[in-house]
Amino acid sequence: GGGGEGGAGEVEIVSDFFRKGSSNHTNNWAVLVSTSRFWFNYRHSANALAVYRSMKRLGVPDSNIILMLADDHACSPRNPYPASVFHKRDMSENLYGDMVEVDYRGYEVNSENFMRVLTDRHPDAVPRSKRLLSNSKSNVLVYMTGHGGDEFLKFQDSEEITSIDIANSFQQMREKNRFNELLFIADTCQAFTLANKFDVDGVIALGSSSLDENSYSHHASTDVGVSIMDRMSFFLLEYLEETDVDSDTTLLEMFESFTYRRLASHARWDASRLGRPLEDVLLTDFFSSVSPVKVSRNSYSLSPTPSTSTSPLTTTKESPPCLSATPSSFLTPSPSPTLRAPSSPSSPSSSSLSESEAVPEPEWMSRMLLTFFVVVGSVCVLGSRVF
Repeated sequence: GGGGEGGAGEVEIVSDFFRKGSSNHTNNWAVLVSTSRFWFNYRHSANALAVYRSMKRLGVPDSNIILMLADDHACSPRNPYPASVFHKRDMSENLYGDMVEVDYRGYEVNSENFMRVLTDRHPDAVPRSKRLLSNSKSNVLVYMTGHGGDEFLKFQDSEEITSIDIANSFQQMREKNRFNELLFIADTCQAFTLANKFDVDGVIALGSSSLDENSYSHHASTDVGVSIMDRMSFFLLEYLEETDVDSDTTLLEMFESFTYRRLASHARWDASRLGRPLEDVLLTDFFSSVSPVKVSRNSYSLSPTPSTSTSPLTTTKESPPCLSATPSSFLTPSPSPTLRAPSSPSSPSSSSLSESEAVPEPEWMSRMLLTFFVVVGSVCVLGSRVF
């Protein structure tokens, strides 16, 4: 439709449609961390790799995912499936594969480097591929899995990060405009206690267990000989596998699916500082790629512009030759051009001969030959007089 009140109203409706369920962000980033070493913690690597794989399937590029694996279980000498990590009982899907880009591995995965990634306080030598290059229009997912306790999470079984450390890092991120909204997920024992000190706007926190509760594995593999997936990560992955980029599934729906019957623990979440209802937050706001749409409040007429020409390709502006021609000119072969004699000098008012005045080809050639011989003869005569 055209302008006017009706057009403006339609623009408002379209604008509201695109804003619904959206956090007005333009890009998604993720920091996925498995903090545990040793073969019996195989499931923690599988947890992080499963989330990594799902986000890539939903369109988030590797450049926007920081993957930190404290142990290389795929290449462990105890692994009966070299260069592979599985999370399903039937071992049907290799999470490691050929397209995994691990940004921090082994002893690089520690509390210091984790906080440096969040706050972007790296030494100059750290490449861009190991940096979280988010901005004020970024939605950031921070997923952590490992062994923890009351307000702490262990790294490498040798050091700890506390709820205060994480809260301070998020506060620095907010002050440096490094995120629009942030989703923190912890799958560990007493997981939600890691969010006790959070006091930052725009942050959502989810923990797989409450104070004094353990988080449990979901299933084990007789081939691998250890547990290969934790419970909350298993059901999180189940949701992600049923999601596409156009899904209208919300975070609240997924959170409410983490029941005690499924997890054997009480999952808790907090979105009090988010600034919008949790039921309006889509799962894809954090787990999929973003295709930004800019809605203009200007209205434009869709009716054709009046024109005096009957040609559908005629425009009001000067068009290139290929567009100014009628369609039939591209289909009908042009007749061979007729050769015409040049205009006579005695009649300057006539710039060209009409079709009826065209000189036949034989007579034109005769005139050219006659002119040639006259010129040659004149030269010869003049030459004889001089000598």
